[in-house]
Amino acid sequence: MKSRRLVLLTFVFLVPTYGCALRSGGAAVVSGELKQWHNVVLTFDGPMLSERSQTNPFLDCRLNVTFVQGEKTYVVPGYFAADGEAGQTGAKIGNKWRAHFLPSEPGVWIYTASFRYGADVAIDPCSTAGKPAYFDGATGAFTVEPTDKTGRDFRARGLLQYVGQRYLQFAGTKSYFIKGGADSPENFLAYADFDDTYDTEELTREGEAAGGKFIHTYEPHVEDWRPGDPTWHDGKGKGIIGALNYLASKGMNSVYFLTYNLDGGDGKDVWMWTDPVERYRFDCSKLDQWEIVFSHMDKLGLMLHVVTQETENDQALDGGDLGIQRRLYYRELIARFAHHPALVWNLGEENTNTTEQRKAFAKYIHDLDPYDHPVVCHTYPGQYNQVYEPLLGYEWFEGASLQTNDTHDQTLKWVTLSAQAGRQWFVCLDEIGPAHTGVKPDKDDFWHDEVRIQHLWGNLMAGGAGVEWYFGYSYSHNDLNCESWHSRDHMWDLTRYALEFFHTRLPFASMAPRDELTTAQDHWCLADPGNVYAIYLPSGGVPELDLGDSTATFQIQWFNPRTGGSLRIGTIALVTGPGKTSIGQPPEDTDKDWVALVERVKPRHIVPTTDSTDAPASSEH
Repeated sequence: MKSRRLVLLTFVFLVPTYGCALRSGGAAVVSGELKQWHNVVLTFDGPMLSERSQTNPFLDCRLNVTFVQGEKTYVVPGYFAADGEAGQTGAKIGNKWRAHFLPSEPGVWIYTASFRYGADVAIDPCSTAGKPAYFDGATGAFTVEPTDKTGRDFRARGLLQYVGQRYLQFAGTKSYFIKGGADSPENFLAYADFDDTYDTEELTREGEAAGGKFIHTYEPHVEDWRPGDPTWHDGKGKGIIGALNYLASKGMNSVYFLTYNLDGGDGKDVWMWTDPVERYRFDCSKLDQWEIVFSHMDKLGLMLHVVTQETENDQALDGGDLGIQRRLYYRELIARFAHHPALVWNLGEENTNTTEQRKAFAKYIHDLDPYDHPVVCHTYPGQYNQVYEPLLGYEWFEGASLQTNDTHDQTLKWVTLSAQAGRQWFVCLDEIGPAHTGVKPDKDDFWHDEVRIQHLWGNLMAGGAGVEWYFGYSYSHNDLNCESWHSRDHMWDLTRYALEFFHTRLPFASMAPRDELTTAQDHWCLADPGNVYAIYLPSGGVPELDLGDSTATFQIQWFNPRTGGSLRIGTIALVTGPGKTSIGQPPEDTDKDWVALVERVKPRHIVPTTDSTDAPASSEH
């Protein structure tokens, strides 16, 4: 670990070195689309410093900006932004200090800046720590208009937030979210076009996915970049932007990525700091380029699943504790990226920190994040009880990030236990085994039967909040060396079919796992009893459904999870309660997986034909 340098305790020593003085600065330059749920950027003129200044601009200076509208108050951490255009210029020196704000309401917002200096002031929770300088106390106002965005763009839907249910909910539209996306490559940000990004070590450990020096270019996705899409440094970035375009075009809505894989981790090619051995100073231009990519993800409707460490390095920062290095790391992540509307903080992949450490990390993140993005944790198979049980009911922790082959049972277990503990979790499947296999390329497993049946539908039918796909290390385009998401083109289709079914056919937020309502042990049931039932048949059969005391009439339609498309009529179209009744069989391929949608017939309801595309009420109701 690199030893810390001595800190200058008096800021006036900066005057002859950097040509600045202790004085009040002016109001911020306000930029961005001044609309609800859009990134509003405030930039202040402050001390002229560099990434490597004797006075550390990341640790010994602290910018916080308070935004107020009526009873709403947000305290937003800011950061040193070099020349304010570092992503394009590569600058490492400047006098720009910046904060990002995600306004929750239209109307007038008033801001007040706090700028303090002193040893380690950036990680001091006391608002009066250090000494005021420059633009401290600067205030101003700006007016925000309603959002004008539509469709997949997260700025049309608002902040994705934890609301005490099995699913996250958008604050604007009040619709619920189920994710489907990519877990691989986990070193997604190990991209050649980012400044100062390279492979630090040949991969020689068993289980690592790429040998020799390797860094991503995403060359197969350059063709997916479109005119008008962002770039930096005169045309860099087309590969990674194109890859995201492709994933969104397949209907996916989430990407899992590490922000730190040094100190023994897989890949050893992702870091935020100015140098792979540095832990107190950050790379302004690289992080600005990350921001360009993340902003594009907002527009595409791709959630940021930010995985802050992995099992090999979770003891590296401060020996695994919440010390200076880790606090500074979390603060920079939050200051730069917390304004993105759809974001989840993950405490670590296959995490081995202690319960006390996890709790401390989660609380610190929540205390600093003005938008309370949810916090989850990923764990090894077989360590669920050890990791998750002590976190049940903990007020600063919101969900499980599962690695499992027993998807349905594990999802159901933690959905149930968290509810019983008084704080319902959202439970996602983020990695499947075995580790060397994961999800194979289409050319090796076109139909992905096991993945589709046991994992995709296994999670969703247990009340899970969605999936991200891990690629193992034995096949082409694997967990670390994947260059083309085209390699799993059909897997994205199969995932999209499931997401579309849930979002357009089911009021899933009001349904719950009720497997006991079907007679076959391998059939799964999600139900709002008396109103709507979804029954998944992994390998066909003739299921019976227990309608309880209901004497209503129910319509039966079938959905094909292998092809998607419209609902179909099977051998029985209508059934009437009470008690157990056969719902018949699907219209064809009766030995394959199907979903039966059983809905209560409402007055004047018209039974659709086999070609109907009518959908019941969506999850937004």
